[in-house]
Amino acid sequence: MERFVLTDAQWAKMEPHCLGKPTDPGRSGRNNRLFLEAVLWIVRTGSPWRDLPAMFGNWSTAFRRFRDWREADVFKRIFDALSEEPDMEYAMVDATIVKVHRHGQGAKGGPQGQAIGRSKGGMTTKILALTDALGNLVRFELLPGNRYDTIGVAPLIEGIEFNALLADKAFDANWIVEQLNERGTKIVTSQRPQRLKPLKIDEEMYKWRHLVENFFCKLKEFKRIAMLACKTDRSFSAMIYLAAAVINSR
Repeated sequence: MERFVLTDAQWAKMEPHCLGKPTDPGRSGRNNRLFLEAVLWIVRTGSPWRDLPAMFGNWSTAFRRFRDWREADVFKRIFDALSEEPDMEYAMVDATIVKVHRHGQGAKGGPQGQAIGRSKGGMTTKILALTDALGNLVRFELLPGNRYDTIGVAPLIEGIEFNALLADKAFDANWIVEQLNERGTKIVTSQRPQRLKPLKIDEEMYKWRHLVENFFCKLKEFKRIAMLACKTDRSFSAMIYLAAAVINSR
């Protein structure tokens, strides 16, 4: 079980953002550290909440607590707390496909109410991520698996300054090129064959794009993220934030 336990350094940064601290109004939470380790166990193993080991307490109580923290955006605050100041010498954007387990389907509102779409791989979701120059997550968006990667780029880069953007040819879109030119940002994007006037890119810098792919490999070590089994996007996002917080703070 030790591999799922938070380090003291990680917990010291997480603790101020937890609900139910002695300084908070209302009832204090019971062992917030153990609860976060319970969520991390679920995310790492991909197990259903009902299979949560007894050492973490009652599974139903843990799930309800997870839902409360999710609604209060606690996991996003924990991610922000454990992420160092990003190195925005350059940024990288890429997407990865996640298959949707049947337990993750059938939510109220249908697939259109979730980031789920039917692609060649069946029912899938895309995680579109922006990382810094070290390959650490800065932001992400969830998209249905059948949508173009470029759809989620605008909110990822809005309000963030970086000197260059590295991406593969899936992101070779005129509007992205125009926006980056307006910002004075260097374009390091592989070109589509259809582009009439190919842009000259820094081939050596483009090789660094493997760092964002490395991040996805680390993220998918968490089995609850490698296959989506959450009924809602908010739950899935909360688990991504927690996993990325652990990755960024290693």
